[in-house]
Amino acid sequence: MMSRLLLHKSVPLLKAALRPLADYALPPRCPGCGEIVDADHAFCLACWSGMRFLGEPCCARCGLPFEYDRGDGAECGACLADPPPYDSARAVLAYGDVARAVALRLKYGRRIGLSRLIAKQMARQVPAIGNAVIVPVPLHRWRLWWRGFNQSALIARHLARLTGLRADNHALLRIRRTQPLRGMTPKARARAVRGAFALSPGHELKGCAVLLIDDVHTSGATAAACARALKRGGAASVHLLCWARVLPDGGD
Repeated sequence: MMSRLLLHKSVPLLKAALRPLADYALPPRCPGCGEIVDADHAFCLACWSGMRFLGEPCCARCGLPFEYDRGDGAECGACLADPPPYDSARAVLAYGDVARAVALRLKYGRRIGLSRLIAKQMARQVPAIGNAVIVPVPLHRWRLWWRGFNQSALIARHLARLTGLRADNHALLRIRRTQPLRGMTPKARARAVRGAFALSPGHELKGCAVLLIDDVHTSGATAAACARALKRGGAASVHLLCWARVLPDGGD
């Protein structure tokens, strides 16, 4: 018991002693551009200056930024005309060069450590919806097999640790393989993902608030299809939370 206690106390000291050597051999780099920085997961000044963080004032439902505060509960014209099936949507950043680089390095560059960085930033945008269940947007089993991981599930796992909320990474299934949505029109995206998701057997979400996690919010077609499936399964509300959002004007 004493030796185990001494080992437990010595591990942090050993890590601290070896950190300068590790930083010399493998210096921390900016997640956006790869420039050497002072600390792990820290952005360089140029990348930080080029990031557009999103927040209030915005549409209460879809999170579209407003130029001025329109009051509590105000929604944009698109949501008033055709409300999406999710109850709210928020993102950390407007989709731009830095947000894109981080998302692609996680998804295709296998830099899975970036999921922790993304979750830490997303934790600031978690809505006050009580004891919600965190559910990631799923991959089809063949794509999961090919890639080896689901980036949204990695983010969800870290977000659960940061917030204390329960994560259910298997609550939602992608039951139909879909074509990549990149380059499709919004209507084509909606058709492509229609009926592609379903609640997993044995996963009870009746009456629950669900925090739906994805990396990038483009047209909202995937989130809408997931929200419909979750509400058919009994979820009381669905709130989308993403790393980055493509704005209608394309700006960042």
